[in-house]
Amino acid sequence: MVEGYVCGADGRAVSNTDVLVKDTRVSYGQVVRTDGDGYYKATFHLHNDNLGDPLLVEAKGEQQHLKVEFDPKDLESDRKIRVNFGTGCAASGPPSWVWWGGGAVVAVAGGLIGMKLARSQRKRVKVKPQGKRKS
Repeated sequence: MVEGYVCGADGRAVSNTDVLVKDTRVSYGQVVRTDGDGYYKATFHLHNDNLGDPLLVEAKGEQQHLKVEFDPKDLESDRKIRVNFGTGCAASGPPSWVWWGGGAVVAVAGGLIGMKLARSQRKRVKVKPQGKRKS
């Protein structure tokens, strides 16, 4: 699998952009489009004899030349290569709404827990009336 992000010079994601991913040794390739977050993914069926194949990835007129690399003994993990174009959104990971939404949920949960703790503390603290003191 070849995946990554395409961003403009301003760091914003570039959506609906064609990305060419091609194994140039066997002349097999495909064109995929970026989504709204600038993310793309091209899936290949890689055999162990594809190890070291030259790989061309092109977006926005920019080309990156790599080699297909993976551990041929590892039959469990996905064979992934990440190729990013531009700056800014490559490190973004999940969309920003995930972070904002998660932060809001944590804040609300923290507030509710804090209110419950405060109420339980008020119930526990009872002032005992003091009786008359003997002199």
